Amino acid sequence: MDIPAPFDTYRDRVREEWIDYNRHMNVGYYVVVFDYATDAWLDFIGLTPAYRDEHGVTTFTLEEHTTFLRELRAGAPLRFTTRLIGYDAKRIHYFHQMYHADEGFLASTNEVMSLHVSQKTRRSAPMAPAIEDKLAAIKAAHDPLPIPPQLGRVIGLKSGSAA
Repeated sequence: MDIPAPFDTYRDRVREEWIDYNRHMNVGYYVVVFDYATDAWLDFIGLTPAYRDEHGVTTFTLEEHTTFLRELRAGAPLRFTTRLIGYDAKRIHYFHQMYHADEGFLASTNEVMSLHVSQKTRRSAPMAPAIEDKLAAIKAAHDPLPIPPQLGRVIGLKSGSAA
């Protein structure tokens, strides 16, 4: 199985309706477009709409952390990469990077913890073995990638900062 490291398929463009009063992409739309990248990622790992319907499952986001590194303006082409950080029977931890597709700069990152959920009970449920097998292969391919500096960041002020 040929596994891209990192996963690098999803593309988009900053839409005019995503622009705010600062004349750049509004923070809320970063999460929206990262969610579109998540859809492509979930399809790649096998959590497709057909899988979800067949198994009566879905995914929920437990937590996400977005960093904003460079502003993006209307019409900017976007390229997304995704790397698998970890997984267990019910959770998937992954990391998106959003690049300006023409200029190449890293504009934003999005770290996500997703939960595999039964649609009937609305509680966590284990993934099918085929999904776990695919995740194992992806993890092996992604483990050699360098750790992004934004991974695992927390928000806070350095001690001694004035209020």
